[in-house]
Amino acid sequence: QAKLVESGGGLVQAGGSLRLSCAASELTFSHYAMGWFRRAPGEEREFLGAISEPGFATDYADSVKGRFTISRDNSKNTVFVQMNNLKPEDTAIYYCAASPIFPTRIAFQYAHWGQGTQVTVSS
Repeated sequence: QAKLVESGGGLVQAGGSLRLSCAASELTFSHYAMGWFRRAPGEEREFLGAISEPGFATDYADSVKGRFTISRDNSKNTVFVQMNNLKPEDTAIYYCAASPIFPTRIAFQYAHWGQGTQVTVSS
């Protein structure tokens, strides 16, 4: 059973930064594109960005382009998202997910999901 575990969430002031990690196990990590999504209270799940299997290509939503950077270390089965210049509207639960397709922004095309990590940005 594939497992994805996010970490690195927390409370940060507006303008600050956080780096989230997502560790994968029980799947061939390098065969999957990895995506990041978030869900704010009362909102739909939102695609943030994705990175291709070898990590050479990325795709970002306009809402985070220029502020968020996704990277991966296939030797450690881990994907990261560096989040800079955080805003209160970035407050949400952040999820990583694995897909055999890149690029895709469609949630149902992601086969495996983590449990999420809370990010709270105070004003």
